[in-house]
Amino acid sequence: MSKKYFGTDGIRGRVGEYPITPDFMLKLGWAAGMAFRKMGACKVLVGKDTRISGYMFESALEAGLTSAGADVMLLGPMPTPAIAYLTRTFQAQAGIVISASHNPHDDNGIKFFSGQGTKLPDDIELMIEELLDAPMTVVESSKIGKVSRINDASGRYIEFCKGSVPTGTSFSGLKIVVDCAHGATYKVAPSVFRELGAEVVVLSAQPNGLNINDNCGSTHTEALQAAVLAEQADLGIAFDGDGDRVLMVDHTGTVVDGDELLFIIARDLHGRGKLPGGVVGTLMSNLGLELALADLDIPFVRANVGDRYVISELLERNWVIGGENSGHIVCFDHTTTGDAIIAALQVLMALKARNEGLAQSRQALRKCPQVLINVRFGGGANPIEHATVKQASERVTQAMAGRGRVLLRKSGTEPLVRVMVEGEDEAQVRGYAEELAKLVSEVSA
Repeated sequence: MSKKYFGTDGIRGRVGEYPITPDFMLKLGWAAGMAFRKMGACKVLVGKDTRISGYMFESALEAGLTSAGADVMLLGPMPTPAIAYLTRTFQAQAGIVISASHNPHDDNGIKFFSGQGTKLPDDIELMIEELLDAPMTVVESSKIGKVSRINDASGRYIEFCKGSVPTGTSFSGLKIVVDCAHGATYKVAPSVFRELGAEVVVLSAQPNGLNINDNCGSTHTEALQAAVLAEQADLGIAFDGDGDRVLMVDHTGTVVDGDELLFIIARDLHGRGKLPGGVVGTLMSNLGLELALADLDIPFVRANVGDRYVISELLERNWVIGGENSGHIVCFDHTTTGDAIIAALQVLMALKARNEGLAQSRQALRKCPQVLINVRFGGGANPIEHATVKQASERVTQAMAGRGRVLLRKSGTEPLVRVMVEGEDEAQVRGYAEELAKLVSEVSA
């Protein structure tokens, strides 16, 4: 059964445009409260990032949840993975995150976590959607939910993050620049690294409700790259607005992406005999990651793009590490969802174990040239399924003989076909990509 409101990562859109409106959030809070109450006594945690509309939606959700008889515990601005962790810690039935992740301030959205700190099961999402179409009622006055605020949420999460590295670990002597994207990590991230002994220079940690992800953080690393060089730091760490993505910058100012960070963590786990199975990437993971892991005899599988699919593949295989090149990295040996601070700490531990800098440690992964061309098309038949396109794609794949790959996929939000080719020879890759893009354009005309 298809969903009307929920996408792969909750409900998201532009503030003030349906469904990202106060009246919808009121009804969503009520529907979620009614659904969770069917499982018994109901306690729901609500956290948010730093965008200005979070106040408005927090109040609307609070009213809806309590009208359904759910008790609400407010966390204030906290990273998305912190809300997953605290939902488990407080034995709540669910956690709600008000965030649009790496998007600008004029977007917002809602993510849900189950009581286990995992993505909400499909049957619960469908139940909430059914209730959204039902008339809203209010429980009798004596059963209206209560609201409280968790004042020590930041301290609890900081200790949880520090607990992901061995007791006694010290990063003394390490100088790092941390870019918090004026987002949800602005309080906790600098504290975690300082309390573990690192010298920390902080960027973009003055949120005003409008500057989240604005030319900063993991989507705009230029300021971090400049700061690492100016401060002569060992490395830089860039988070996104809600703290579930991380990229790094080495001492030369070069960006280190999610594929490279995933490799560094996986190699360390493998070397210590703590990597059950292999690694999950996505359809967009660079071929170089797959080849570098193969050199270490580490299995690698690709999931669809999106952390939901990475997590699903990890659960099915009982593996512990996966992620996306965007920097969304899941360390199941420590937590239940993508956590940027936890992932950054695992990278620092791997560097410490090998006594290497980030620039040196990433060299074992040689990224393959990757060319991506977006081709706009009109309505009608899917050009990817056209016989001419399929035959050409198969021919190019065979020509690269296992040392390259082709990926054609439709955008989920725009009338675009994304044509991606990667391999070891950049000129060859570009030629193949342009050839396939031209064919897609021709059959779409």
